[in-house]
Formats: sequence, C-alpha cells, structure tokens
Amino acid sequence: MRTVVVVGGVAGGMSAAARLRRLDSSARIVVVEQGAEVSFANCGLPYYLSGEIAGRDDLLLRTPESLADTLSLDVRVNTLATAIDPAAREVALLGPDGSTERIRYDALVLAPGAYAVRPPIPGIDHPRVRTLRTVPDADTIRGWVTEGAARAVVLGAGFIGLEAAEALRHAGLDVSIVEAAPHVLPVVDAEVAAYISEELRAHGVAVHEGVAARAITDLDGHPVVELADGTSLPADLVILSVGVRPRSELAAAAGLALTDQGAIIVDDEQRTSDPHIWAVGDATASTHAVTGAVGPVALATPANRGGRVAADSIAGRGRGRRSPQPLGTAVVRIFELTVAMTGASRRALGDREFHTVRVHSGHHAGYYPGAETMHLLLHFDADGRILGAQGAGRAGIDKRIDVIATAARGGLSVDDLVDLDLTYAPPFGAAKDPVMMLGMIADNVRSGRLTQHDPVEPLDPQATLVLDVRNPDEWANGHVEGALLVPQPQVAGALDQIRAAAAGRPIVVHCASGFRSYLAHRTLAGADIPSANVSGGFTTLSCVQPELVAQAHTSAAIAMTSGTTVSSTKAGRNANPSGSTIATPSLAAASSSCCN
Repeated sequence: MRTVVVVGGVAGGMSAAARLRRLDSSARIVVVEQGAEVSFANCGLPYYLSGEIAGRDDLLLRTPESLADTLSLDVRVNTLATAIDPAAREVALLGPDGSTERIRYDALVLAPGAYAVRPPIPGIDHPRVRTLRTVPDADTIRGWVTEGAARAVVLGAGFIGLEAAEALRHAGLDVSIVEAAPHVLPVVDAEVAAYISEELRAHGVAVHEGVAARAITDLDGHPVVELADGTSLPADLVILSVGVRPRSELAAAAGLALTDQGAIIVDDEQRTSDPHIWAVGDATASTHAVTGAVGPVALATPANRGGRVAADSIAGRGRGRRSPQPLGTAVVRIFELTVAMTGASRRALGDREFHTVRVHSGHHAGYYPGAETMHLLLHFDADGRILGAQGAGRAGIDKRIDVIATAARGGLSVDDLVDLDLTYAPPFGAAKDPVMMLGMIADNVRSGRLTQHDPVEPLDPQATLVLDVRNPDEWANGHVEGALLVPQPQVAGALDQIRAAAAGRPIVVHCASGFRSYLAHRTLAGADIPSANVSGGFTTLSCVQPELVAQAHTSAAIAMTSGTTVSSTKAGRNANPSGSTIATPSLAAASSSCCN
C-alpha cells in the first residue's frame, strides 16, 4: 500500500486528496492542515462578514470526521509540516500537542497557499489591523462589528478588498478604501475601474485612489491610517488586503525549484522539480495564456483544477488531463455592480500591438422592460486572437465574460464571435448579443471597413475636428469642448460644411456608444472624407478623458440645421448651469437605441 501525504487543505489540497481516493481505493492518504479547518469556503468570508451568510458553520464544507467517513482520509488539523527530506521521502510533522512525527511518502502534494502581504509601514502590527483569509480572521472582524465598530479602513482595492468594503458597508460601518495604484481593481482597465469607483461612492464608501498608507498610528486603542497625501482616516478596524505571496519556505528548504518571486515551479502535471513531489494552488507558478507572465494565480478554479490534475498524475493515468495555462478569468460584485474579466488587461499587454472594441448595450432586448446597460470591451491582435475582455454592469456581465473566456480557451478568433449560437429571447438577450456585436465590430476593424480612434489615446480638439453626431439634447448634457454637432441623419447633407470645418485636420466622429458614429463614418468614407470612429463613443471618451468635456445648454451647442451651421457661445470647460463638474458616466449613460 502506497502513502500519499497532502500538505494543505482547502481548494487545491482537498481536490487532490478527494480525486486520488476516487482513483485509488487502497492508498493511505494523509492530509496535513496547520489551521483548524481543512475544508472551508474562503471565497465566502466577506459574505459571512456582511451577514449574508448567516452562520459560521455554513462556511465549513467538510470536517476531518466527514472526510474520514466518506473518503477514508487521515486528516490532521492544527498540524504543521516542518521539513521535507526528499532523499528519504519523509515529511516531518509537528502536532497540536507539540509531538513530532515523520511520515514516509510515495507521493507528496504541497498545497501551502499564500501569505497576505504586510507592507513595511509603521503601525502595521496594530491589534485592530487584520487580514481576511481564514475563518478566525472573519470571526474576529465580525466580533468587532458586533461589539459596535463604526468605522473601517480597507487597505487594498483588489477583489478581496472590494468585497470586504462592500461587506462592512452592508454591516452598517462607515468605510474608506485605499488603493496605492492609480485606480481600484488594478487588474482591469481604468475605464472599467471608473464604474467601480462610482458604485463605491454611490453607496457611501470613501475612495482614495493613487495614494498609499504612510503609517498607522494609535488613538485610544483605535487605529488611525495616515495617507501619503496627508489624509487621516480614524478607524475602529483596518482590513489589510494588498496582495499575497507564496507560502513556499518548506519547498525552498527541500531544494525545490522556485521562481525569483518564490513560487513553486511545476509542469503541466503539477509535478515539481522532484519527481515524487507535486504542488498546487496559490504557492505555484503558472504561465499566463496571453502574456506569458510566470507567477501565481490566486484563484479557486485553477487551484481545484490543479488538484485534480496532480491526483491523476500520481495515480499513473499516463498522458491524462494537463493543467492549461490560465486566463485569469474572475468576477466580483460591488453592491449592485458586477465586474468581470478574462485574459489580459491593457496594462498587462504593455507595448504589444492590439486593438480594442467596445459596446455599451442592454443585457437583454432594449424593447423588453428592465434592460440594464452593460459596458464591455475586448482586446485582440491583428491576427484576430482574443487577448482579453472586461465588463461592468448590473446584469449579464458574468455570462458574457464566460462566453468570451470559453471562446479564448477554445482558440476561437474574434471573427468567430459573430457566429456563436447563443440563446435568445427578449427577457434574456438580444438577437445580436453584445458578444456577437463585439465580434462584428472587430470584424469591421480587421477588414478595414472601420477605422477606430481609441479614446485612451490623447485627443486634441484644436488639432482634430471632433464630429459629434448625437442629437442636441444629448449634446446639452455634455460634449467635447470645441466639437462640431451634426446629428447623424444630417451628415450626408452636410459634407461640404464638415470639410470646411475640418480645414485639413483629421476627423474623429462619435455618438454615445459608437453605432450612429459608425454610420456617419461610413457616410464620410463614401464621400472620400477620412475619419476615425471613437471606440465606445462619448460614454467611454468622457470616462477616460473627462478633462475634454464641457457642459452646456442646448442653446449653447454648435448645431447643424437644414445644412447651415448655427453656433453660439460655448460654455466653459466642465461648466454647467449648476456650476458642478462633469461626473463619471453612470451605468445608464449609454442610449440603448445606439446599441441594439
């Protein structure tokens, strides 16, 4: 009888142990977990904190007793693996009572997980500063809330930080979230992150972006977070969520190959540099399917999948299923907003040449009541390879990103998105689903029928004629200062005036979301007037370059009427009748008529 030792439970370790038992009924399988819980829903911790998951026991998926009864696993909780002897194939254990033991293994699976990063700032060890990675972490924070904590600061606006901020706000606390990167959720593009910031503020969360915590001081037993810009944030509790690093010291001491950042190097069978040792989960390095970047992917799905692959390899299934390179597909809820992504972001793509297409569309047919606007973008290269996709909206986002992730995993091109056979009925979608629309726009770009201006690129309205083809009411609610308004139905009759207004300058044309301006773009092309269509239209442009936007009454707009240019004094930059400044476009900003 062979012995398999699994160090670490939760997603990767327990998947490996359970799968191995199903493949080998005779093996001795020992699972070693240094914590008290070997199988718990760590992704559910924020929702336990908010009270949406009412009971602590709801987080506990399996117990040592249930695992022994159903799978004949020997589970050792509160037990630490202290050393590995690869030559003797032994692992040393330290039990909860201080006793030691050495177990010889035929195969060893490492699933040690990751540590929460603790930045070197003064006061980080304040007793009211806590991470949110374990059930005891959640118990402690929930206890502070029950005891009357009223103010919280969340350091780090990644997935867990955003979920923690939402949870604490649901629990009734005043919440501030701090992100040192230029915007919240740095793994997505800035234009998508803008909707997150807007949603957080709409629900009373104070957002501090592009600024780091400088120190944590104490005031009568309570932490005060001091930011680099001089802001002080008094709190009753602080949640630290600025990232993780691999828990790989055991592997390092055993001489296993690691990356420069300390992640355990594995092959596509999850095997380490030692032929008798496998590793899975947050401590292992993966190669990103798009960028080729090597590093940990701290997500539950790859960890579970890796555990299954490791078990198959240990069971000797030959050339069985292999771990694919991850796309990093992920989703997060922020109050009523859903944000999801797959593949690479603009920042991750770096200097690589690529195109981006966007749609702002209802999540189901626009004529059916209740359509919610979705904001979707898709990155692809000149060969049509899908590089990444992101979306934000109140409904339907997860479905669309999952479809694109599946297409990318299957090697489909952006052109293939046009031909996807997706479900359709008015309450669920549109005959031209937004994913198909992304494919259609991409097809137009690749075929040369559409020349785009990417709104993330600087736009100078003095050097470029900005042609706005929306209607006057839309113009009155905000427009690019210095733009020329010609509603799309009037473009064909105003070609001479447009040529004269351009005066040799390049022309970019936009509507609210890109469809009417595409029609105008084609009209201009038919008259041999070169132009570029603003991808995502005014909805995206005003989001990523708000400094371009002026606010005016309809009477202050430049308008085309019966082929004659009528103009009057423009309002000042960022001015409107109330004197307030332009805000980030809301989720309802895109006109559904532009996208359906």
